[in-house]
Amino acid sequence: MKFSAQLLALFAFQVGVSLTAAFVPEAPKAFSTSLDASPASAASRISDATERMNAAMRGGGAGPSDLMAVWDRSAPVTAQGGSLRTWSFASAAIDKVLVMMKTDGRPLNADVELWQGPDNTPQKMRVYIEDGNLRPFSCVIDSPGGQNAIAIRNTATMEYPLAATVEADATDVGSGAANIAAITSRIRDIIPRTVQGGAVYTKPFDPSVASVQVMMKTDGRPLNARIELLQGPNNIKQVIDVYTEDGLERPFFAVFESPGSGNVLRIVNTATLEFPLSAVLEPYIIQTPTVGADGNAFILG
Repeated sequence: MKFSAQLLALFAFQVGVSLTAAFVPEAPKAFSTSLDASPASAASRISDATERMNAAMRGGGAGPSDLMAVWDRSAPVTAQGGSLRTWSFASAAIDKVLVMMKTDGRPLNADVELWQGPDNTPQKMRVYIEDGNLRPFSCVIDSPGGQNAIAIRNTATMEYPLAATVEADATDVGSGAANIAAITSRIRDIIPRTVQGGAVYTKPFDPSVASVQVMMKTDGRPLNARIELLQGPNNIKQVIDVYTEDGLERPFFAVFESPGSGNVLRIVNTATLEFPLSAVLEPYIIQTPTVGADGNAFILG
C-alpha cells in the first residue's frame, strides 16, 4: 500500500508540472521594425529584374542599345521627298542588312526594296509612320547571295524629308558592324503563331514594353502581310505592307517602338487561304519602372 501511495503521489506531481508548463506564456520573438522594401531597394530590384529580362530576350548577343547606337556611329543619308537612295553590297559574305529610317517628328512615307540582279525585287515593303522621330523604323532584311542592293524611296512630298542608314552584318569581313544575327537570334527559337490567309492576329502589350520585335516567315511560299501598330481604338501609328518572294529564305524582322500605353500590334495576312504565315510578336525592350516617394512603381512617358 505504501508503494502504491508513492506511485500515485509521483504521478500527480508529474501531471501538475505538465499542466503548469502548458500555461506558461511563450517569450515574445524578436522581430525587425525595418520596412520590407524602401523605395531605393525596390527600384534596385526592379531595375535588376528588368535587366535580366532584357538580357534573356537578347540571348546574350547584341542588345537593344546596340541597335539604337547605329545612329550614333553611322552617317545617315537624307532622302528628300520623291527622291531615291540606294546602297549596294557586292560581297557574298553579307547575308543580312539592317535598315533604319527616321524623321524630325514629321510623318514618314517610304518604299523599301531589296534588289538582286536586274529587274528582280524579291522583297519590298511600304512604310507609314505618324511620327518618324518618336517611332523610328528598324528592319532586318535577309540578303543571301551576292549582288544585292537596298533601295529607299521617299514617297512623301518635298516638305517631308527622311534620314536613312543601312548597315550590313559584315562581322565576317571585319568591318566592326553590329552583329545583326545576334539581334534576331532569340526570336527565331520561339514557337510561332500560324496566321491563315485572310486572318488577323492581334496582341496587346503592357505599358512597360518600350519596343516590340516582329518575325514573320513561311514554308517557302510568298509572304504578303500588313502590320499595324495601334494606340487606342483604330488609332494607327505605324503601318508596314510587306511582300517577300520566299518567306523561308527571306523572313521579315522588324522592331516597332511602342512608347506609352494601350499599344496593340495587328498582323493581317493579305494573301489567300493557300498562303499561311508564321508570326512571332515579343517584347524587345522592357522599360525600367520608376519608383516614387511613396514606394509605388510607375512607367514614365
